[in-house]
Amino acid sequence: MALDMATAQKTILDFLEGKAKSKTKFYFNDFCDLFPDEKSRDVKKVLTELVKGEKIVYWSSGSTTMYGLKGLGKHADGEE
Repeated sequence: MALDMATAQKTILDFLEGKAKSKTKFYFNDFCDLFPDEKSRDVKKVLTELVKGEKIVYWSSGSTTMYGLKGLGKHADGEE
């Protein structure tokens, strides 16, 4: 089953906004859990489009990759 890009993006943004007060970054697998019947590659495409559209940001510590809403929490351009 192919993901509808707009619906999937809304689902991800709603998830992130709902958790914003308690947690600002999430692992890729957290988003895969939102779409249990979909391939992880399709979920990755949705996340990539959200990053390109600057709605979410990609964060990496070198060994850990996470995603979060833009402007919330610590991100690469705001860390010391």
